[in-house]
Amino acid sequence: LGDRRSEVITIDAKSGAGDFVHMEFMIPSRGLFGLHARMMNATSGRAVMHHTFERYELMRGAIPQRKAGVMIATATGQVTAYALDALYDRGIFFVEPGEKVYEGQVVGEHCKEKDIPVNVVRSKQQTNVRASSKDEAARVRPARKMSLEASMEYIQEDELVEICPSSLRIRKRLLKETDRKRHERKKHL
Repeated sequence: LGDRRSEVITIDAKSGAGDFVHMEFMIPSRGLFGLHARMMNATSGRAVMHHTFERYELMRGAIPQRKAGVMIATATGQVTAYALDALYDRGIFFVEPGEKVYEGQVVGEHCKEKDIPVNVVRSKQQTNVRASSKDEAARVRPARKMSLEASMEYIQEDELVEICPSSLRIRKRLLKETDRKRHERKKHL
C-alpha cells in the first residue's frame, strides 16, 4: 500500500478471531483503483474491504504506473490462433482467437517496457503442396480478461477504456500507428 500513497492509522489483531487482523489506512481515492482485486488475490478472497471519504487533501504525489508496454493491433479483423501462437513469446494477450479487433486496440501486455505493434489477424498461407507430416496445431493459451476497475488502473495517459454492451476494450487514443509516431515527434520538439 505504500506505493499507493497510504498511511497506516491502526493495526489491531482481534482476540479470539483466529488469524484475522483489523487494519486502517488513509489512502487517496485514486489509490483505490484495482486495490480490491489485488487484496482478494493476495488473501485468496478472505479480505474484507470497506472505505469511506475522510477529507480533501493536497495531492501527495504520483502513483506508479505499469512498467510493461502493450501490444497494439495493426489491422482490423478476427484474431487467429496462428497469429497468436507466433506471438506468445512477446507477452500476455487480452484477446482470444475469433474475437474481432481493430487497428489501435490494445491486444496484450508486452514483456518489455516498449509498446509494439503486432498483427493478430494474420492467417496461414495456403498452398497446393501438402507435406507428408501434418502441420503442428496452434497452442491457444487463455486470455487475461480484466474488469472495468482493473482496466482503469491499467491504462496510461495515451490509452482509453472502451465500454460496449458485449465487451470491454482498451485502445490507444490515436488509433493509427503513423498518427501515434507523429504525435511523439511533436511532443519531443
